[in-house]
Amino acid sequence: MIRLSLNEIASIVDGTLFGEDAEVFGGVETDSRLVSAGSLFVAKPGEVTDGHNFIGSAAALGAAGVIVERRITSESIPQILVQDSVKALGLLAKEVLARVRAAGNLQVVGITGSNGKTSTKNMLRAILSEFGETIAPIESYNNEVGAPISVLKVSETTRYMVAELGAGGLGSIAYLADIIKPDIGVVLKVGLAHAGAFGGIEVTAKIKSELVQALKPENTFVYNADDGEVRAMLNLTEAQPVSFGTNPDSDFYFSNVDLSIAGTSADIHYPDGEVSRITLKILGEHQLMNSTAAIAVSEQLGLPRSEVRLALEKMELAERWRMQLTNRADGISIINDAYNASPDSMKAALQTLAHLGKSGRRTIAVLGEMAELGEFSRDAHDEIGRLVVRYNIDRLIVVGEGAKLIHMGAMFEGSWDGESIFFDSSSEALTHIREMLVPGDIVLVKSSKSANLRHLGDDLLEVQS
Repeated sequence: MIRLSLNEIASIVDGTLFGEDAEVFGGVETDSRLVSAGSLFVAKPGEVTDGHNFIGSAAALGAAGVIVERRITSESIPQILVQDSVKALGLLAKEVLARVRAAGNLQVVGITGSNGKTSTKNMLRAILSEFGETIAPIESYNNEVGAPISVLKVSETTRYMVAELGAGGLGSIAYLADIIKPDIGVVLKVGLAHAGAFGGIEVTAKIKSELVQALKPENTFVYNADDGEVRAMLNLTEAQPVSFGTNPDSDFYFSNVDLSIAGTSADIHYPDGEVSRITLKILGEHQLMNSTAAIAVSEQLGLPRSEVRLALEKMELAERWRMQLTNRADGISIINDAYNASPDSMKAALQTLAHLGKSGRRTIAVLGEMAELGEFSRDAHDEIGRLVVRYNIDRLIVVGEGAKLIHMGAMFEGSWDGESIFFDSSSEALTHIREMLVPGDIVLVKSSKSANLRHLGDDLLEVQS
């Protein structure tokens, strides 16, 4: 972060400083455990606990000051009093980013979409880091707190910043876009993820389009031409359009896919007619879509094509618990993709598993609940169970009451010589899976984060004696 005085920060966030002025040079944190010397600690009320309770801890770790919604008179650390600490965080991020932009040649990329944001962000971080100092959020820091925290890590030497814009309802992406003001806006997909909270795919599309509407004519709109909801956003902006997808009409597209346990290969087609082969270590055809989006962005930034592809090919993993492949010593392969799940991402993961099974290895899908689908939940889970059967996956293990309709859908799909078993708990499922595994098996573990199957996936990495 750039250096600012507490007085300057108070002015930026429309707050009042109580205590002596000091310089902030160590970053901004909302988690007191991450505070270091010279940091600014933002005390925000939370669902579980209140940041105001940890002001003393932040002071002990060397914080220069804190932003508070109420003064804590028992603590002597300088305090900036504001009405809303989260809004103050956003105001500070917006001002810091504007100052860095004015002082240098920073390029900002904003990414949204129902699926693929984190993987594409990590791909861009891997690419851009080869060409200059790059800031990108850890994990899924993409909401009104996480995104500004990431923004506040920029400095005068930062060349690129990649931001995820997560949807939290109408106006949420517009709020984040106003903070980051992206030079390049990327929309990956509009799907049923969070549809229960938003009320349907139409509302999801409207929220995602807020990024597009924030783009100016001199900006670039990189969009998934395969997705009709995303294509429709072309009517909402005067930004320069750049498309990617699987259709040859796209500016950037991929073809001739080859998927194996060793990775994913395809031909990448460029607007000028160049065709180059790329081989990702990351599993899944859907990751080719993400990588093509990253290539399209890199092209707009003027980066050398061969070096961009090499950076992608060197990536070992898109993100922990996202199509994370581990080949055990006993010949069993575990694919842990249990950080997020929506109908689209679940289908993509199952397609990958089914394709890998064509090599003759037995395929096992361990599936949990897809959260936040609301009224769409029943049909979506039932459909996933039926897809398991249609894809000829050999075994299905369903875990947790919220996912039971996956099991029921598979059982009702008709003739299937496979087997579906339902377990209430991960521990029961783990015991059964360990007993049934034989060398050569490929196991996919997939669920939303709330189902906690990612830990079951980790447990399966251990070879039992």
